[in-house]
Amino acid sequence: MDFSTLNPVALIASLIMAATPILLAAIGELVVEKSGVLNLGVEGMMIIGAIAGFAISVETDSPWLGMLAAVLAGASLALIFGFLTQFLLSNQVATGLALTLFGLGLAALLGQSYSGMKPPSSLRLDIPVLSDLPIVGEMLFRHDFMVYFSLLIVVGVWFFLNRTRAGLVLRAVGENHNAAHSLGYNVVMIRMGAIAFGGACAGLGGAYVSLIRVPQWTEGMTAGAGWIALAIVVFASWKPWRVILGAYLFGGVTILQLNLQALGIGISAAYLSMTPYLITIIVMVIMSADRRRASLNAPASLGQIFHASH
Repeated sequence: MDFSTLNPVALIASLIMAATPILLAAIGELVVEKSGVLNLGVEGMMIIGAIAGFAISVETDSPWLGMLAAVLAGASLALIFGFLTQFLLSNQVATGLALTLFGLGLAALLGQSYSGMKPPSSLRLDIPVLSDLPIVGEMLFRHDFMVYFSLLIVVGVWFFLNRTRAGLVLRAVGENHNAAHSLGYNVVMIRMGAIAFGGACAGLGGAYVSLIRVPQWTEGMTAGAGWIALAIVVFASWKPWRVILGAYLFGGVTILQLNLQALGIGISAAYLSMTPYLITIIVMVIMSADRRRASLNAPASLGQIFHASH
């Protein structure tokens, strides 16, 4: 093995690209969980966003319309979850799992005629002057628009949750929905808005995979990214800034295992491929070991069913 063939600059650039869809899905799920709802259907919403974005991009020759379609598809699937859990009061865990299975199956059906096609190329955003800097320019300033947009979303979510009245209300609903209801806030509609936002972000993350990171359609191409996004929310202790750290950490593990496979390291490719998911499990075990700390950070009403008559 010749490790000198590894290009650190290219590795970091690839890491950022690999982390972006996870970051988008995770920041959306963080808002959902801050409202007190646990949606395990992130993987299903991501794959629906991937096929919707890919199909519309191919049909219209516009990646921007594809991204918009992915946002609408992800949000629509999320609203189905919201209707079932907030109006029909179904179990959130079971409904979320069903949403993932439904999304995977529907995407496989819709994507049959798109296998082997290539989508239109997405616009690369080379930042003037900065992109020409040696080393740093290639690592940080020659990415596509969605990389920077994902970071802006994190900033926006932090500002919304911590500096606006609406964000305070959403957090209040997540902490004690009965108290928020007694103050006159519409708990169900606030949660529906959060659920729709989470679905839109997951759909956008899925479209990023099919249009930019791996510009083609392959059944099941999100490959567990939605589950990693769910783990990152816990890893980040429900704090937006830590979501960036978590996403880039897991993105780095993914890129590292791919490069180790390319170097022909003497470990089975199957073991290397499962590394990101194994790391996810290890992190979750470590985090859950301190249950008291986890319970302090998690929204108090997370996963609890709300009924207005309570």
